[in-house]
Amino acid sequence: MKQAYNFDTVNEYNDFNNHETLHPLVSILDFSKAHPRTGSRMNFGLYCIFLKEAKCGDLKYGRHTYDYQEGTLVFIAPGQVIDVENKVDIYQPMGHGLVFHPDMIRGTSLAKTIQDYSFFGYNSNESLHLSTRERQLVLDCFSKIQYELQQSIDKHSKKLIASNIELFLNYCDRFYDRQFITRDNVNRGILEKFEELLNGYFTSEKPQNIGLPSVASCAEELNLSPNYFGDLIKKETGKSAQEYIQNKIIDIAKSKIFDTQKTVNEVAYELGFKYPQHFTRFFKQHVGQTPNEYRTLNHLN
Repeated sequence: MKQAYNFDTVNEYNDFNNHETLHPLVSILDFSKAHPRTGSRMNFGLYCIFLKEAKCGDLKYGRHTYDYQEGTLVFIAPGQVIDVENKVDIYQPMGHGLVFHPDMIRGTSLAKTIQDYSFFGYNSNESLHLSTRERQLVLDCFSKIQYELQQSIDKHSKKLIASNIELFLNYCDRFYDRQFITRDNVNRGILEKFEELLNGYFTSEKPQNIGLPSVASCAEELNLSPNYFGDLIKKETGKSAQEYIQNKIIDIAKSKIFDTQKTVNEVAYELGFKYPQHFTRFFKQHVGQTPNEYRTLNHLN
């Protein structure tokens, strides 16, 4: 029988890790204080950021398995589930963590921007790998939050804690930008695979059977989360993944329209549009002409 835990409050997660609860909505954890344990499945109703400093078993996050390395940050949002594959060997958790309940940030500026931190939707195999200096900065951010938790709660507490969490997340945004740049060769490889994927898609029967390709389906084919995939394509090309797909559709549409043996309706169905009028509207939005106008003008020239 798999052991499973549900953590909907900060106090529940503190108890699990042998920590005193200093604030009902937020906690900084030192996992070395936790009792040795075996792996388990954990359902979170909290935001969690873990800085791992020891191998603690293969982590299954969604359908992907990830080997926890030292010095990695993993981000978990409410409603997400993680599962440590090895449920036999006992290990001593090590590292640090920040957990906070969604109520912690309600009414603050962070509540309006929390959805912009797309790394909360990344797969665990897209974790943030820190340099020594970055790791120290993370620990400094945790230390400032911990300092505030040790003070008496007053009217300033929520704003100060939330702003420190926001500062920390902004640093993480910067670190991920650095990671995208330092992994430029890997990223270019993914961009090439994306291009090959789209070319293959439109030379197959998939458009007629499935419809237009989506960002989510392309990300799944490349074993990436939609958020990470979207951010990677944006940083590599300056365009969103959706824009990239749309540009590919327009390029192929233009080529097909040149073939006067095909009607515009046939071109629309070959590309995966359910209704020809949707294709005509889509084409005009991007090209400034209807498919028929484009065909006529280009055959006149």
